[in-house]
Amino acid sequence: MAELTYRDAVSMGLAQELAHDPNVVFLGEDVAGAGGVFKTSGGLLKEFGPKRVRDAPISEQAILGAAMGAAMTGLRPIAEIMFSDFLAVCWDMVANEIAKTRYMTDGQTSLPLVIRTANGAGSRFGAQHSQSVENWAMMIPGLKVVAPSTGIDTIGLLAAAVRDPDPVIFFEHKSCYPMKFDVPTGGGDIVDELGTAKIVRQGSDVTIVALAFMVHKALGAAERLAEHGIDAEVIDVRSLVPLDTKTILDSVAKTNRMFTVEENPRLCGWGAEVVSIVAEDAFWDLDAPVVRITTPHVPLPAADSLEDATIPSVDRVFDTIMKAVQQ
Repeated sequence: MAELTYRDAVSMGLAQELAHDPNVVFLGEDVAGAGGVFKTSGGLLKEFGPKRVRDAPISEQAILGAAMGAAMTGLRPIAEIMFSDFLAVCWDMVANEIAKTRYMTDGQTSLPLVIRTANGAGSRFGAQHSQSVENWAMMIPGLKVVAPSTGIDTIGLLAAAVRDPDPVIFFEHKSCYPMKFDVPTGGGDIVDELGTAKIVRQGSDVTIVALAFMVHKALGAAERLAEHGIDAEVIDVRSLVPLDTKTILDSVAKTNRMFTVEENPRLCGWGAEVVSIVAEDAFWDLDAPVVRITTPHVPLPAADSLEDATIPSVDRVFDTIMKAVQQ
């Protein structure tokens, strides 16, 4: 077992998949010589060489166009889009080409590619470099969508994404990069499964459903709730597409209350879909309305105090659940 930062876990996951399969290639802006703008790919160029770890021009369309073509010829590319906000620049390539090729060719052409990108707020980068856009990807048929919260999940889910026959968008949260986690070493490849949620804290009174960095906010609130006699179960969604509805519905059947903690803006956030599923399939298990704890529908501010006030915090999660339970 080793203690690794989340960013080191990304690097370990990339190295594992490059070593596992010679058809895996990695490309993006500053990913080779510079080791990545978030330092998630240090040493890969030296270990695997310039044919498999490639710097790309400052063109998101070129990066994904190259990745798509490589996947169509039998390679398994991992393409990095530096900030998830920049997916807007190449969204036609993602939504109309990559997502639909397997369907439009009747399965004759598959696209086993992964788009890695840094998502979320907390780094004071402002409105164009801090968004959580996982809900953009979730709504496009043909894409799988993953957002890990821990080191071992980052490695295991990245492996599952790279080895999957379909395109996967892999959201890494910028605020998780410096966090440290215990990761097993020396036991072979770490490979997880897409479409599986994790119960990261068992509880009996309320269910909190969260994703990526918000999982850590939810766990912090759950510990405070326990001091007030409220036993919260926390679910790390991990994979939005496929979505593990069974784990969520089973938890709601046990606790009879559900709260979602979402960093994406409130309008059309991923939690709205989760809430609709619970309303359809577990309505009679609920003792109270489901509550969504979200970022408001505003561009993210760059000022420290304003960004902190906008994103769900441990205090806001705790206060919202306490108020709802006491009603």
